[in-house]
Amino acid sequence: MNFIQSKRPGINVYAAFTTLFAIVVLQSCDTTKYVFSISSIVPAAEGLVKVKKDKNSNYNIDLDVKNLAESKRLSPAKETYIVWMETEQNGSKNIGQLKTSSSMLSKALTSSLKTVATFKPTGFFITAENDANVQYPDGQTVLTTGVRQ
Repeated sequence: MNFIQSKRPGINVYAAFTTLFAIVVLQSCDTTKYVFSISSIVPAAEGLVKVKKDKNSNYNIDLDVKNLAESKRLSPAKETYIVWMETEQNGSKNIGQLKTSSSMLSKALTSSLKTVATFKPTGFFITAENDANVQYPDGQTVLTTGVRQ
């Protein structure tokens, strides 16, 4: 096997590439992905939640949803979307409110939420609610995670 050698002494491009590849693979191994199932309420919506455990045993949650209709356009109309995290120990927890927006370059509605949790999540769902401060899901469930990857 021939190795590509750099013109600089002491640098092996193959070794550098292999090391970088290993770092990327190892970092992605700690990430669990939850995919939102197709919804009959907002069928165009699609989303993904990435969860990564950090060195302090907290869970970094990164949620992205595309094509989620504005909550006021639902029937019945609602004020906001709330993201819920399901846990084994503590049931369902309100982890935040979703705001939909579009960019200047695209009319597609996007929503995102980044947060940290101390409990290990087992799933996620999004409800349409009239109040962002609800402690228990009361509104219609519009999206729920199905496949865990």
